[in-house]
Amino acid sequence: MTGRIEKLKQAYDLEVKWIAFPLHPETPEEGLTLDELFAGRNVDISAILDRLKSVAADCGLPFGVRTMTYNSRRAQEAGKWAESQNQGEAFHMAVFKAYFADGLNIAKIPVLVELAESVGLKGVEEVLSKGAFKDAVDSDWRYSRRCGVKAVPTFAAKGRMVVGAQPYNVLEELVKGEP
Repeated sequence: MTGRIEKLKQAYDLEVKWIAFPLHPETPEEGLTLDELFAGRNVDISAILDRLKSVAADCGLPFGVRTMTYNSRRAQEAGKWAESQNQGEAFHMAVFKAYFADGLNIAKIPVLVELAESVGLKGVEEVLSKGAFKDAVDSDWRYSRRCGVKAVPTFAAKGRMVVGAQPYNVLEELVKGEP
């Protein structure tokens, strides 16, 4: 979890709940280059990556060289399972590092097995093959659409939402219910 969220958790009685969101669900298992993902959209990929790297540094999060994007559906299902095993936070952070810092393909089962084992979980391959948490992710996707979520991260509290990496004071205002 980011330092800002950890600080909020220490200052306020917060429960943080991760909700899966279908960011580029059309991405194939082998992934897409960022050029392929943003083709025809007149997007400055270097500027986006520079901004992400800066935000990650401000939050104390690792961020490596990114050239690819990968489908996160399996990682989301594995994350829901990890949550059911009381290892959700550790697993989510392991996936974050694998994807954003190490550039690993989080759609690949062997990658998810290694990440699960790194936080003390065994059996993710069986969980994924059975689709045991498919419905939970589908439910999250429907919920996020109903709430109008369009990007990640989105933080919600007390009927309000803020989108993107936000400064601590903005997140604190959200938690306190202040405009």
